[in-house]
Amino acid sequence: MEKAADIGGKRLVSLAPDAWVQWVTQQSDVVVREILGSDFQWVSRANDVLVKVYSPSQGEFLVLSELQLRYKVNMPLRVRAYTALAEEKYGLPVYPVLVNILPPPSTVTICDRFESEVLGLRALQEYRVINLFEVEAEFVFEQSLISLMPFVPILKSGGDPATIQRALNELRSDEKLVELESLLAFFARFVLDTELVSQIMRWDMVVLRESPWYQEILSEGEVKGRQEGERSLVLRLLSRRIGAIAPNTETKILALSISALEALGEALLDFSSPNDLEEWLKSN
Repeated sequence: MEKAADIGGKRLVSLAPDAWVQWVTQQSDVVVREILGSDFQWVSRANDVLVKVYSPSQGEFLVLSELQLRYKVNMPLRVRAYTALAEEKYGLPVYPVLVNILPPPSTVTICDRFESEVLGLRALQEYRVINLFEVEAEFVFEQSLISLMPFVPILKSGGDPATIQRALNELRSDEKLVELESLLAFFARFVLDTELVSQIMRWDMVVLRESPWYQEILSEGEVKGRQEGERSLVLRLLSRRIGAIAPNTETKILALSISALEALGEALLDFSSPNDLEEWLKSN
C-alpha cells in the first residue's frame, strides 16, 4: 500500500510540544503556550517551527526550531534573519535552535552563531545547535521523545533492525503516530537495505513524496546528476580542444560548481592550449 505524508517540522513538534521545547532548551519547567504561524511576508519555510512558551524564570518567550536535513553554509545568516523577523512580529525574545538531521560533508564546519562587522559595527546572533546524528537512540526511548522517534535510524546506535523495530512499535502503539511510519521508513533506508526496510514495515513503500525532506533529497540527487553530466561533457570537450588534461587540473575541474562548469563550457571554445585552461582556472 502506498503511504505518502506531508510531515514537516511543525507536525512533528505538535505531537509533543512540551517535551520538544524542554529538550531543545534543556529547561524542564518550560511549557508551550501556543504554536505560532511561522510564515512572514516573503518568507515561508516548511521546517521552521515557532512556539510561544513560558517558564517561571524567563516569563514568555519564543522558541524557534529550524530543522534541516543537512547543514548549509548560509544557515547562520538564515537563523539571524528569521530570529529577527519573529522577534519583530511577536515582540518577544527568541531562543533559536538549529537541528541538523544528517551529517554534512567533512569539508563543512557547523557554526553556532552569525557574526559580521562593517566599519567597526558588529552584528552577532548566537543559536543552539543540535546534531541528531550525535544523539543516542536510547535517549529518545528513555525520554519518550515521540517527535524524534522517526529519526531513530540515523541516531547513534539506532541503525540496527532491532532498534528500528522498537521505534516502529512505539509509533504503532498510538493511532495518532501511525503516519510517522513512512518517515521512519524513509530514514531507515539510509542505513538498511530497502527490501529489509519493507519487511520490517510490512508494506510496500512509496514514501514521503510530499515531505520537505523527501523533496530535498530528490533535489540533491537532481543537482548531483546535473553536475556529473556537466563535468563529463566539459572534460570531453576540453580533451578534443587542447588534448589530454593533467590529473591535478582535472581534479580542479571536478570541484567546480554547475555555474562554473557552464562558464568553462563557453570559455573553452576560445582555448588553444592547456595554458589557456590553467589561466582560466586561476582567474575563476
